[in-house]
Amino acid sequence: MKNILITGANSYIGVSVQRYLENYSDDYNVKTVGTKNGEWEEVSFSSFDVVYHVAGIAHSDVGKVSEELKSKYYAINTDLTISIAKKAKAEGVNQFIFMSSSIVYGDSAPIGKEKIISKDTPYNPANYYGDSKVHAEKGLLNLSDNSFKIVILRCPMIYGKSSRGNFPILERMALKLPIFPNINNKRSMLYIKNLAEFVRLMIDNNEQGIFWPCNREYSNTSELVMMIAEYHNKKVILIPYCQWILKFGSYLTRYVNKAFGNLAYAPDLGDYKYDYRLYTLKQSIEEIEA
Repeated sequence: MKNILITGANSYIGVSVQRYLENYSDDYNVKTVGTKNGEWEEVSFSSFDVVYHVAGIAHSDVGKVSEELKSKYYAINTDLTISIAKKAKAEGVNQFIFMSSSIVYGDSAPIGKEKIISKDTPYNPANYYGDSKVHAEKGLLNLSDNSFKIVILRCPMIYGKSSRGNFPILERMALKLPIFPNINNKRSMLYIKNLAEFVRLMIDNNEQGIFWPCNREYSNTSELVMMIAEYHNKKVILIPYCQWILKFGSYLTRYVNKAFGNLAYAPDLGDYKYDYRLYTLKQSIEEIEA
């Protein structure tokens, strides 16, 4: 049995992965600890084999932020991450798994422009959130060795039941709007249970390195809304020739490109030696909406 500590109590990802691993109660003993008030500093890591670090600031509009908030991004996403990793290494933890993000490659490409990420795509953070994740990755890789294995997960948009971010917004649109723009974009996404299985495999195989877990299929924003609506027997009409309107809207708010822009991983980037994609895109939507 492996003892696992999740740092970031009550986080959506942490709770979801914990519940998933508890289905394998003979194989994993999972505990959580909070990070907001320094609770983690009072806990001994010496009994744990793995630390899965999910705490951080995300899902914020970082277009215009105060200097105080900028420093908070680095304090939590970078400094806290490295401090917890150093404690884990000093106390004999074998593996440290870090939730990074596709945000290290910058924002989505504008509507009509392609953005395909490969292993060779360099860092290109567009804001303080992305840059804080880049600094965290670099600091962690400096700690990595044969006795302390660092796993970095550069995940695209994670979605699931009761998730945050863009997905619940699309859900509401699918259930309320009679019409929706027909845009042919391409995005990589990751269903929360596919992520949980990937984390389980990282632990079982004692992996180290950088990984890009994602669903096998790309998603298309318009098709995704249709998929949700159809499950609830709602009729949504896709309106063509909306690209120029949305392009204009993208100059007013960055959320247009977040929803309708392009950000996709190369087809084989998310592959792993064992299959972790337990759900197709359609199956994941059916399970969420059920």
